[in-house]
Parts: sequence; C-alpha cells; structure tokens
Amino acid sequence: MTQASPLRNDRLLRALRRESTDRTPVWLMRQAGRYLPEYRATRKQAGSFLAMAKNPDLACEVTLQPLRRFPLDAAILFSDILTVPDAMGLGLYFAEGEGPKFERPVRTAEDVAKLAVPDMETELRYVMDAVRVIRRELDGSVPLIGFSGSPWTLACYMVEGGGSDNFSKIKAMALNAPELLHRILSVNTDAVIAYLAAQRAAGAQALQVFDTWGGVLSPAMYREFSLPYLVRIAKELERGEGAERTPLILFGKGNAAYLEDLAASGTEGVGVDWLIELGEAARRTGGKVALQGNLDPCTLYGSPDAIRHEVRRALDSYAAGNNGSRDGHIFNLGHGMSPDMNPDHVAVLVEAVHSVSAR
Repeated sequence: MTQASPLRNDRLLRALRRESTDRTPVWLMRQAGRYLPEYRATRKQAGSFLAMAKNPDLACEVTLQPLRRFPLDAAILFSDILTVPDAMGLGLYFAEGEGPKFERPVRTAEDVAKLAVPDMETELRYVMDAVRVIRRELDGSVPLIGFSGSPWTLACYMVEGGGSDNFSKIKAMALNAPELLHRILSVNTDAVIAYLAAQRAAGAQALQVFDTWGGVLSPAMYREFSLPYLVRIAKELERGEGAERTPLILFGKGNAAYLEDLAASGTEGVGVDWLIELGEAARRTGGKVALQGNLDPCTLYGSPDAIRHEVRRALDSYAAGNNGSRDGHIFNLGHGMSPDMNPDHVAVLVEAVHSVSAR
C-alpha cells in the first residue's frame, strides 16, 4: 500500500529505529476501549463487540476515538487477538461477564489435524479492510500499529476453550502430549506470520505480538513452548529494509527473565510490564532493541500529581539505564487499560510524557 500522505508524526517509528526524537512517543494498550463514553456508544450501536470488530468502518471509528481526545503518537488497530483461531473454525463467542470462549476447543489429535492457516483476504478480510480504512482516515497523522496474539497465548484460549485461572488443560497437554502442543504452536506461528504480513501489506506501519500468557509458564516451559515461536516470528516475518522496514514489537506479561533472549531474536522492540525497572531492562538489553513500557496501569487511578510523578520516574529510569539518553523508548503501560479509568487522567499522562521528555 502506498502512503497517501506523508507521515507527519513519525516519533514511534524513529524510536523503534533507536533514532533521536524531540519527545518520547506514547501510545497506550487498549487506548480504544470501554473507558471512553464514545466507545460505549459505538459498541451499543454495533450490538456486540464482535459485530463492531468485524465492521471495518466501526473498527476505524473506535481506533480513531482516542486520537481525537489525546495527542497520542500512534493508532493501534481495533480488533481482537482471537480473530485468527476464530477464522480457523473454532467458533469464537463472548459470554456476558465471562469473556471470550470457543465452541470447539482443540484438545485431541483429531482437533489439531483440522487446524490450518486461514486465508487472510477471505476469512480475515474484515481485518485487512479495517487496516485499509484506518490508514486512509489517519491521512498521515500518526502511524498505525497492527497486531496479533502470540502462538502460545492463542493456544491457551484454543485449548482451554476460553480464559483460565490456572491453564490446567494446556499445561497438561504440554506435560502429557508435548508433540501435540508443538503442532498447534507451529500452525499458530505460520498463521501469525501470515496475519502480520497481510496487515503490513494492507498498510500497518508497525506490528506488535501480544504474548499475554507467556508469564504463566515456568522458565523451562517458556523456553520450550513460547520463546522459540516468538523468535521464529521475528526471524521469518518479512518486514522490508532500512528506513522503510516495518518494525516489530514483542510484548509479554512476565517476560523480564527473558529480555536478553528477546533482544537477540531479531525484533526491533521489546515491550515490558511494570515488574521490572526500565533502567534495568535497558541495561540488560544493551541498546539492541527499543524498549516499550512500562507504567503500571493502576497509576491511572492516582491523582494527576501522582501520575506525573510516576511518568517522570519511568522516563528517568529508562534514561539512567541507557547512558543518559531517552532515545529508543516508547512510553506505554505495562498492560492494557481498564474500563473504569478516567479519560482526564489519560490526558494528564500523555501531556506529562511529552512535556517531561521534550528536548
């Protein structure tokens, strides 16, 4: 896809290339979401979350809503990580108060044999159409981030049939039938690579993989069932060259123990949660990648002064671990926003990031 208009704000892309920026770029996971009254109105209009996500015009509207309120440095595609297994035929639905569920979970060799990489311009065309519409409507204002769930995180929902408190079913598969789980993860990895490549072709200018449940694994299991597949994505996903390269961010909750491995994967950026100081993360990754994060989302329940204090602390921590430089940092939360957060506090956070980091 050709750029219709020159990109007027390229802070995110420059930071992912570890180039100097006039301010630290900021975007927020779940920045388009239920904390915004306009989002709730759009969802009511759509009738359901899935109906909204599968309508490219409504997905575009929801993607743009936070950008109308806050001077964010990136838009992120409004979608869901479970679109891929849904397109594999597992029957995604949302139970009121219970979150996502699958009608046909994957638990036997016969179930696994039925899995195949979906066609991105048929089963998942609505996602690619949303990317195209959003790029057109952004008109070069900020970059658009596309995303996918990680192979392991997708497998968690596919095997468990939905969310889980202890992930007992997929961990039992890892222990009792590891070859079966590896087959699921292999298909998922092929699908994630194809999915991200299709989003890039449709116009996404950066890409993120959410390894939301990587942190529930023991170190040995993480190194067997999550990390190799993340590395494969980073190495095999075609992203172009030089300044035109589409950068990739690998984000995971509870990934601090594996920062060196993730930094060596070939990715351009690594997202971290709030359980590690940014300065330590910067020292350990040694300038090999940009870092994204890592404010505790609950900071947004604090007062405006408390939010400003924590923003400054995170920015200073990164600089202290990066030889005094703020380059190569994308400010974000350590995970997503919650529905009861105050939009006015988000405005304070974004303003604080830009004012404190201005140079």
